[in-house]
Amino acid sequence: MEAAIIMVVMMGLMFLRVPVAFAMALSAVVALIIGDIPLTLVPQRMFNSLDSFPLLAIPLFVFVGEAMNTGGITNRIFNFAREYVKHITGSLGHVNVISNVIVAGMSGSAVADASAIGVVEIKAMEKDGFDRDWSAALTAASSTIGPIIPPSIPFVMYAIITETSIGRLFLGGLIPGLMMGISLMILVYIMSKQRGYKVEPKATWGERLDATWKAIPSLMTPVIMFSGIVFGIVTPTEGAGIAAAYAIFLGFVVHREMTLPELYHIMLRTVHCTAVILLIICSSSAITWVVQTSGLPNQVAAWLLSVSDSKTLLLIFINVVLLIMGCLLESNSIIMIMVPVLMPLIKALGVDPIHFGVFFILNVMIGLITPPVGMCLYVICNIAEVSFDRLSRAIVPFIIPLVVVLFLITFIPDLVMWLPNHVMGIAK
Repeated sequence: MEAAIIMVVMMGLMFLRVPVAFAMALSAVVALIIGDIPLTLVPQRMFNSLDSFPLLAIPLFVFVGEAMNTGGITNRIFNFAREYVKHITGSLGHVNVISNVIVAGMSGSAVADASAIGVVEIKAMEKDGFDRDWSAALTAASSTIGPIIPPSIPFVMYAIITETSIGRLFLGGLIPGLMMGISLMILVYIMSKQRGYKVEPKATWGERLDATWKAIPSLMTPVIMFSGIVFGIVTPTEGAGIAAAYAIFLGFVVHREMTLPELYHIMLRTVHCTAVILLIICSSSAITWVVQTSGLPNQVAAWLLSVSDSKTLLLIFINVVLLIMGCLLESNSIIMIMVPVLMPLIKALGVDPIHFGVFFILNVMIGLITPPVGMCLYVICNIAEVSFDRLSRAIVPFIIPLVVVLFLITFIPDLVMWLPNHVMGIAK
């Protein structure tokens, strides 16, 4: 009963445009009042939900994402990728995707990647003759790669909720993230051929080596952080701290493009973005408690298993529900609400929590580019100065390859599990 009240009140408040965090907190309060449960539970749960060392990685990842553009990292990565693929049809479209794959190993946030890379990419593509709507849509779609290729803020949140290994989740997302990039590049090539976008002359090896040399310090950021986490040298939080320190070093010492006033504004934006994420996490903690104690997750699992015992049909159903929710709810709130609800069903189906975590987060990332609540769409609208309606129409073809990858990793678990099992061993 309490769980049903939560959903009705929360959806009603969101319909009235109450911010997500406040809608979740208020709906939890209403459910506790009706259930005659002391309201002191709310601050207790909110405090306990934030009392977690891995959460310290979130502001550090956000900081790295904010520092990339200011410190000259973004431009060097963009130029590096361009020299290697500019002779291929749709060259700057491929650069767009490759840049996001590389930057994905630094920030862990799709919105941060869209903000950092989008400014450079969309202007360059439009200058080179690409349609602005198409360029903006591709930038929004490729930004979803960020939280799938490690590091990943959503993976950190999922790992905390389910008490799974962050390192295994990071490894599990690597192959699916690369598949997303490849599938988008195939679509870029096909659509560029159809649209007649021009092809640039092939770069010489001298030009490629020069761009590579200039990009090496920037490219070392994900290598340093990811290798340390995977091989157990540092925790994800410590790895994020190293990446943040290295981003400052690049900006001030190597590239010399960052100033103290700019660092101050980077820190302000980091605090703002982190506060939003953590407010959603703590606001949802009371909801999570009410949902779990009500027995709703087990009831949902039992009901679905009574409807069908087909693992295939149930996984399709889960994906469809999550894709629909991505159109309506903010990504972090979906993670905090749906993971506890679905975990009993996932365990009953014998799905590994790491496998589920990766295709769950990919669902949520696709939600970032589906109207009407796609956060990346709003970010790109501001950067590209394109109306939301135009961008919503332009994004449709780019959603298709991402959904194809989603269903491939859902039904071929080895695409997710092979790397973590090979590097870290099979979990007992």
